[in-house]
Amino acid sequence: MNSQNDDELTKSHHPDVIKAKLKRSNKESSVSHAVLGGIDGCVTTFAVVSGVVGAGLAPSVALVLGFANLIADGFSMAVSNFESIKTESEYIEKLRETEREHIEKVPEGEREEIRQIFRNKGFSGEVLDKIVEVISSNKALWIETMLTEELGVQKTSRNPWRAALATFLAFVAVGTMPLIPFLTPGVEQNLQFSMSAVLAGVMFFSIGAIKSRIVAKPALKSGVGTLLTGGAAASLAFLVGYVLREVFGIAGV
Repeated sequence: MNSQNDDELTKSHHPDVIKAKLKRSNKESSVSHAVLGGIDGCVTTFAVVSGVVGAGLAPSVALVLGFANLIADGFSMAVSNFESIKTESEYIEKLRETEREHIEKVPEGEREEIRQIFRNKGFSGEVLDKIVEVISSNKALWIETMLTEELGVQKTSRNPWRAALATFLAFVAVGTMPLIPFLTPGVEQNLQFSMSAVLAGVMFFSIGAIKSRIVAKPALKSGVGTLLTGGAAASLAFLVGYVLREVFGIAGV
């Protein structure tokens, strides 16, 4: 198996493969936004369900509050994600304009910055001179080099619309699952809550397992970790609902 993996690794580093890979623009994966939206959506609705059951309120209350929070919070989260990425893009463009202005007004100073950046990387002599010459002869390359090397700006292309849509759809899709048992008429509330807890648990574990592929961690460990996190949030909601019912004497169903 190791030999096969080594062969695949070697093939993936063939000059033609590398050339094709570098031609592709670095685009942000929507998976991270979907994972974030899914976790938050499931936490939101199951927390509502837990709070309602803890307070002894009617199942219809869980449905009303659950779907209201699902849509409102999902939209709010998507908008927040959109604005965050958009603001970051605008900030990067502002930095790009600033670097362009500096290159036009103080080119020698900017060349010296390039020189010192690559000297700190271990280059010297004619090699360093050549690097400075090549980079400073291409204004676009010069600007992008300053952004990444001096300012630490990432090259990954982030689409705010795509991120917002992925967040919202995952939020609503996953967040709906804990509410499904309460759509079934004639079922006793404790059974509805148990079914909702099972569905929420499956969602939390599944999202954690999917997340493991992004962070390169064992699926079981990541799934259990996300399950415990979601379970803790739901337990707090249930406890708050129960305490408030006892303190204020809220009549149960």
